Amino acid sequence: QVRLVESGGGLVQAGGSLRLSCAASGNTVSINYMGWFRQPPGKQRELVARISSSGSTTYADSVKGRFTISADNAKNTVYLQMRSLRPEDTAVYYCNGLRYHGPDYWGQGTQVTVSS
Repeated sequence: QVRLVESGGGLVQAGGSLRLSCAASGNTVSINYMGWFRQPPGKQRELVARISSSGSTTYADSVKGRFTISADNAKNTVYLQMRSLRPEDTAVYYCNGLRYHGPDYWGQGTQVTVSS
């Protein structure tokens, strides 16, 4: 089993920055990708960014150039640095652990609110 715990959400003005953290514990060697998803109010959950165990990254078009995903393997922690935040970035952000063989792991979510 793996436990994912997010932190770092909050309220920020448009143009501001936030850094989200996701601390993983348990059998993390089973995870192939770590990522961040978000679910805006009244909308479906969507992929924001993902990082593989080898360090390759993928971003949603809407966040390219503004968000950066990184991992500290020694700390089993994944970060999402968010800059130039926009009101449309407002959402609950979820940490995700994807496995090739088995269901995904999810954190409990952290709220990010960007005011205009």
